[in-house]
Amino acid sequence: MQLNALRKTGLGCVILLLLTACDVVGLDSSGKPIIPADPSAGPDYSSQTPAQIAQAFWVPKILPAAHVNALDWAALKQAQGQLKGTDGKSVYTKFSGKVTAVDTDGLERKLQLSVNGEPLTLQLGPIIKGNAVRDAAGFIRFEDFKNQVQFAQVAKALNKQALSGLPALDAGWIGQPVDVLAAVTLRADGIDDAVALEMTRGTTQ
Repeated sequence: MQLNALRKTGLGCVILLLLTACDVVGLDSSGKPIIPADPSAGPDYSSQTPAQIAQAFWVPKILPAAHVNALDWAALKQAQGQLKGTDGKSVYTKFSGKVTAVDTDGLERKLQLSVNGEPLTLQLGPIIKGNAVRDAAGFIRFEDFKNQVQFAQVAKALNKQALSGLPALDAGWIGQPVDVLAAVTLRADGIDDAVALEMTRGTTQ
C-alpha cells in the first residue's frame, strides 16, 4: 500500500512538473491552437502586394532613412571615388541643382540637371531602371521575401511610390533651381539609376 502511494505521489509530481513547464496555447474561434509568432523570425509580407509593402515602408521608414542618411554632393563624389571596377553602391543624396532639360515623351522620361557643373539625369518614369530606392534603405533584405520575384516587384513599387510624390514637371522648369532628395547607384564611372524622392523649386543656384 505504501509503495503504491509513493508511486502515485511520484506520478503526480511528474505530471505537475510537465504542466508547469508547458506554455498554455489559446484556441481561435474554430478551436485551432493559436501558435505564437517566433520572435526571431523576420517580417512576413506573404499576404501583401508589392504596392502595399511600398506604401507601408514609405512614410515611416524610407523617407526618414533618406533624410538622415543622405549624402551631400561632396560626400557623394567622395564615396564614388572609392569605388573600383564594376563595384556599385546605392545611396540617398540631397543636393541643389539647376534644370537643364525636361524630356516628357515616351515611357522613359527624364529630367536633366546640372549639379556643381556636372550633369545628372533623374528618371521620371513610368519605366524606371534600377533598385536604388530599395537598396539604399539598407533594411529591406532579400531573405524577408518569398523569392527573387517579390523582391524585384517591391523595388519597382518603391520607384513608383517615389514618382507619385513629385510635382508635375514640364518645360517650365528649365533653367529653374531645384532642391532634390534622391536615391542613386554610384559606380566608378558614373551615377546611375537616379530617382527623386522629393523635389522642390529652389531659391538660389
